[in-house]
Amino acid sequence: MSEAPEAHSWFGPTLLEPGLDSTHPQEFERLWRAFMTARVTLGLVLVLLQGGIFFAVSSQNGIALLICSTYFAAALAVRLITRPQHLGHTFDAQWIRTIGVDLLAFSALQAVQHSSINYAPLLALPVLMASILGSLIMAMGTAAGVTLLLFAYALWATLQAPVDTTTHFMQAALTGSGCFAISFIANQLATRLASVELRAQRSQLAVTVQRQVNEMVIASLSEGILVVDEQLWVRSANPAAFALLGLSPQPPESLWPLTGHAGWQALLDLVILSHSTQQAQQADVSIHHDGRGPRHLRVRTEITSPLQAQSSSLCVVFMQDQREMQARVRTEKLASMGRMSAAVAHEIRNPLAAIIQANALLSEDLKEPSQLRMTQMVRQNALRLEKIVQNVLNLAHAPHRTEMASGQMLDLAEDVQRICRDWQHQNAVMLRFSSNWPAKPVLVWFDADHLRRVLVNLLDNAKRFSSGKENAIQIGIQTLHPSSRQTHVSMAVWSDSGPLEPSVEQHLFEPFFSSDSRSSGLGLYICRELCESHGASMSYERNTRQIGQKMQSGNEFSVLFCSQAPEQSLLGKLPPSP
Repeated sequence: MSEAPEAHSWFGPTLLEPGLDSTHPQEFERLWRAFMTARVTLGLVLVLLQGGIFFAVSSQNGIALLICSTYFAAALAVRLITRPQHLGHTFDAQWIRTIGVDLLAFSALQAVQHSSINYAPLLALPVLMASILGSLIMAMGTAAGVTLLLFAYALWATLQAPVDTTTHFMQAALTGSGCFAISFIANQLATRLASVELRAQRSQLAVTVQRQVNEMVIASLSEGILVVDEQLWVRSANPAAFALLGLSPQPPESLWPLTGHAGWQALLDLVILSHSTQQAQQADVSIHHDGRGPRHLRVRTEITSPLQAQSSSLCVVFMQDQREMQARVRTEKLASMGRMSAAVAHEIRNPLAAIIQANALLSEDLKEPSQLRMTQMVRQNALRLEKIVQNVLNLAHAPHRTEMASGQMLDLAEDVQRICRDWQHQNAVMLRFSSNWPAKPVLVWFDADHLRRVLVNLLDNAKRFSSGKENAIQIGIQTLHPSSRQTHVSMAVWSDSGPLEPSVEQHLFEPFFSSDSRSSGLGLYICRELCESHGASMSYERNTRQIGQKMQSGNEFSVLFCSQAPEQSLLGKLPPSP
């Protein structure tokens, strides 16, 4: 059986897995330069020492001083010219320039010494260099080379003075054994430290990625989140929290007090209660903004455990707009009502067809004008009821492409003027048509009754929120050319209404969501559904129009129509709508 794959973190492969880049150029360069600087410093000390001995002792020759000066020059050249490189697994040019030069120089000093100075301890430097900057094989090879040099010096010293033979060889053996031990231990320590550092860097990278993911998730939440300490300073907040509190976003590293806002007193009391009891709390609070109505929030708090004994706990505040919560509940109810209304509409369709058919048969046998008028009334209302049933089905189900064929080509400019005249007559409101109103017919693909419903709803909304002044509501039609393949036509309804709140604008076309308690919140939703069922689209934006001698900002709802019918070839390939 094959082994189960290793577990990964939810945002990708874990950063602690093998296979990542384990090299750290900066750390290696730092160690390499430290060793090269130590070699230069040691060479300078040897030059000063041998120079002092040479000038102090008249019988001293200058061979040792020459060796030290040559070593100092070679070490300085490597430090200044050579770039940091890893030691290979063989005695290459890099090994010769550094470790090889050290072994040769220190061995030569030990051989030409004519005093009591012992230069053998200096051989520990090339052993350490090979152990830390190279592999274990290179370290052991360097230690073996040092041991051979020590034995060679012991043999040479024995030939010079055969009386003390055992002492020279025992000293060489002990020193060589120490070099092997130093090389092994130093290499293992260096490898262990590099592994620990690599794991620390990988863990830090994993924490950084996890923090960035958490920040992205928290920033995208519609629920406001605050982190408040015991001194009531806000340490962190997401964009939704700033929007709910009516503040402009601040830099993440900035701290700001939760106190000082009279409209936040209910929220402040809940945070203080959470800190004092060290328990989670939940309540409905109201936030009052200057110049605007109160915003009702559902707030719950959680207390974090202190990381250290001296540290204090934090209060995490979760805030939800009750209006959005109610809108989601109403949306769920709408889904249930849609399924129920679709079932009822299907059940009504069959008896309604029977009524229409029976009324038609009855009208054939009647001769009295009064009775014929009654059958005509039955027919008109039955057809009206049938259309209502069809609209319910269109809203209950996502419109299929085949349902777009129920529209027709109509003159948008003429129909909009006729609908606006009827609306003005009923509401006694003056409308202003744009100065560039099209003089020629503007053909679009739409249903006439649906166009009336969309336009009347937009005009009713404009009347409800406009100032009522002259030219407060304006209508415009414009022909657009977004592409060379198809022409689009835009109809805009503008009013001098005030700007919408960000939360209202975000859910503007959702069902049952309205800033007016007297509105059902279905008007714009139905208008958008009717537009999309004919291939059109509806949008909202703030725009400026001229009122009198000045420019005025206002709300503008636009409908982008298709200027030609859907392709019948595409319709024939789709399944029929239910």
